[in-house]
Amino acid sequence: MGTQAEFRQMDEFFEAILMLKDKDECYRFFEDVCTVRELQSIAQRLEVAKLLRIRKTYNEIEQDTGASTATISRVNRTLHYGSDGYDIVLDALIQKNLEEERKREKNKK
Repeated sequence: MGTQAEFRQMDEFFEAILMLKDKDECYRFFEDVCTVRELQSIAQRLEVAKLLRIRKTYNEIEQDTGASTATISRVNRTLHYGSDGYDIVLDALIQKNLEEERKREKNKK
């Protein structure tokens, strides 16, 4: 990936992210660190991964997210041959969404 200094910088960057306590702090940090377009691209790739995970077609994903087929293909390749980073996050997000849905259903009764 890079030099010793670049590894140290990445380690420190990830340590900084792990120090964030909540969504508000994430917004504040990432709005300072990234451009709006960079944040949108990252969020879009996560959404693409989620839709690929639930077996949506490329056409459906393209329509739902506005992502190019090249982006969809890259995310799909990463889901199959990457470091399983998407899987870690997607599993947690899916679990969280299921819990929130159960709470909503329970509150309807």
